Amino acid sequence: MNKKVFVTRLLPPDVMNALGKICDYDANTEERFLTRDELLDVVKNYEAVACMLDDKINAEIINAANPNLKIFANFAVGFNNIDVNAAKSRNIFVTNTPDVLTDATADLGIALLFSAARRITEGDKCVREKKFDWGHQKLWAFDITGKTLGIIGSGRIGANFGRKLALGFGMKVLYHGHHNSTELDNVGGKFVGLDELLKNSDFISLHVPLTPETRHLIAAREFAMMKKTAILINTARGPVVDENALIYALKNHEIAAAGLDVYDNEPNINPEFLTLDNVVLMPHVGSLTPETRNAMGMMVVKNIEAALKGETPPNAVN
Repeated sequence: MNKKVFVTRLLPPDVMNALGKICDYDANTEERFLTRDELLDVVKNYEAVACMLDDKINAEIINAANPNLKIFANFAVGFNNIDVNAAKSRNIFVTNTPDVLTDATADLGIALLFSAARRITEGDKCVREKKFDWGHQKLWAFDITGKTLGIIGSGRIGANFGRKLALGFGMKVLYHGHHNSTELDNVGGKFVGLDELLKNSDFISLHVPLTPETRHLIAAREFAMMKKTAILINTARGPVVDENALIYALKNHEIAAAGLDVYDNEPNINPEFLTLDNVVLMPHVGSLTPETRNAMGMMVVKNIEAALKGETPPNAVN
């Protein structure tokens, strides 16, 4: 098989080796994402594109594609960076990498919950500044065991996150989504309306995709309903939260803290977050473990291989 593939940012070495066994490819070897003009050039000259969440594959890019372009293989479970309808109109597959990053992303959410609740980053700063004081009331934190966990989005990652915390730390689970979750029901989870969840949860974690309906799902109204001791965790998508409302809530102690892995305008972070001690910030690394990234990459390769053969890729979303 001698097909031309472009990789917008290098994947793990084992993945690149596997890709090289099925096709010829070119790749962006720089530590940056492609510009609009570079993406326009890529789609005019290749039959498959392995892309990232930060690659904005909009209608303009898709409509400029050559007639032989068969697939945009996204290296992510999400695909809100791609205009799926525009791709479908050009008979171009869009694929993602579901399932394999469920554990890693849920685990990072748990890490953020613990970091925000037990004020880990603030404590680390105190030690580094030689302000060691085990009785320091400034660092009084929040219990986790037995508290009420609210999960918004009851899909794979949300259910995995809730199950681990329910079984490991005896947390009571409230959840809200489009459907009941057997996995959460089996650990005592209760399906409730969004308002009930917001009012009664000690910790609230977001696990929904970014859609027109979920954009700014959590805004000023929702923060006003939460407990003043509530902690918000977001490992889903940044625009699910109105960041201005979140910053106001953190500054004015409408909620106690937040743990974030995603942002509204990433990689650009609202500088207000950097001034706040009661928010833990991570650079969108939910899937960033060698095992997970390799598994995601191999899924990308299989999707591309199928498309180049004229077959429907195993993870086609359109």
